Amino acid sequence: MLATLHQNQNISLFDHPSIKASYILVVLPKQEKLSKKHPIPGEESLHQLLLRRDMKLTDLCETPVCANLQNGELCSWVMLDSAQPVFNQQTAMRKAMKLLLQENPAEIHIVTLGTTQQKRSFAECALYVAWVNGATLPVRKNKPVRKPLTKINLYGYKDNENFKMQRALAEGNLLARGLTVLPANELTPKTYRQQIKKLADSEGWKYQEFDFNKLKEMEAGAFVAVAQGSDTEDAAIVHLQHHVNRNAQHKSIALVGKGICFDTGGHNLKPARYMQGMHEDMNGSAVALGILLAATRAEIPINIDCWLAIAQNHISPRAYKQSDVITALSGLSIEIVHTDAEGRMVLADTLTLASRQKPDLIIDFATLTGSMKTALGSRYSGVFSNRGELSQKAVTAGSNCGERVCVFPMDKDYEESLESTIADIKQCELDGEFDHILAACFLQKFVADDTPWLHMDLSASSHKGGLGAVDSEITGFGVSWGIELLRELYS
Repeated sequence: MLATLHQNQNISLFDHPSIKASYILVVLPKQEKLSKKHPIPGEESLHQLLLRRDMKLTDLCETPVCANLQNGELCSWVMLDSAQPVFNQQTAMRKAMKLLLQENPAEIHIVTLGTTQQKRSFAECALYVAWVNGATLPVRKNKPVRKPLTKINLYGYKDNENFKMQRALAEGNLLARGLTVLPANELTPKTYRQQIKKLADSEGWKYQEFDFNKLKEMEAGAFVAVAQGSDTEDAAIVHLQHHVNRNAQHKSIALVGKGICFDTGGHNLKPARYMQGMHEDMNGSAVALGILLAATRAEIPINIDCWLAIAQNHISPRAYKQSDVITALSGLSIEIVHTDAEGRMVLADTLTLASRQKPDLIIDFATLTGSMKTALGSRYSGVFSNRGELSQKAVTAGSNCGERVCVFPMDKDYEESLESTIADIKQCELDGEFDHILAACFLQKFVADDTPWLHMDLSASSHKGGLGAVDSEITGFGVSWGIELLRELYS
């Protein structure tokens, strides 16, 4: 539940005697010194604080500060430089907001200053950061440390649509993060499917699922190979449809997400260090769901089909093994090299199903390879595409929304590493130095050549200390990027 918003275009209303503001955020445009004609809340306290810390006013662009005002209010000041990348501005805003939110306020007051355009931009950034960090993620403590923010008062700019886009983005991001943090004993394939069905009913999405037995009948061998290792056969490919107007011509987009609720590595069992956190291996599906929710709430005029590959990767007598040869739904035979490369297996058949619908674009999301995190760290995610122009638009979308991506190659000669003597294709190589590239090459085999396709390897799904606008370790990376890309391509 997001905090309610109250807007006041007139900044002078902030000084009205009836206003009792205990927590205040002041957002300023970059400037060398403050104007005497336009005083800001807590100006004298800010001046004294900067003197004491030997800081320049422009240092607020990178290091927001806070102080108690005369009547005990806690005030935080931040300066946004519109010439800086969106990621930098969001980071500064997150730091400023955290100075207030760490005291668990129920209500905050945000004052934006500058030109009309600046105040609009500042308000959009501040509200998104407040909403996405003011809500609480699921915890199982008897006494939770965090309390949710319930009310936001905005001064300086008023939006007639109540910042619908920022609210939708926050709701989508929080859905992705809220699902990802759930423990594996709570979010099983069965309970995950139940949650998705409930969400589909509330949002008006058409719900369809291909369960384990149905997929076995369909000869979706790549998915079944992974799913058969679990004690319960509760794995499924879930298909959600959100069509804005079936009587009009709108672009059709397919979102595909990897939803491995827990990944042991299978017979190639992970050591404890790498198995820790593997309940988060369903993050790709959560991001796809978050984009679908945000697009629905923001009323983006695009028809979206969302395909979620939901399963677990366990070790058992029935689990698939190294040197098995599996036949995928597409008819391609796959030589199994490593059972911990299960993500590309479940995605292979899911991409085949999505591709058969002939959408205008397929985008898949997955926490797919450790080598991507080795290549990029956790500040960026990596993308691949079968269209050069799509790759460039993906980078632009990342720059515009603050979720940065880096394009990787997958030229034809990389596929030599996936040549098999006994099957149509190898699943991977045992040497994993560039496994992120080989994984993309593998997935491309299951996408029709005439279908534009983007693959995101979510190395930035978690980042210690938060990333960009988001303060939690689980970032929800990909939701804002996905919406920005769709708006850029089809608005």
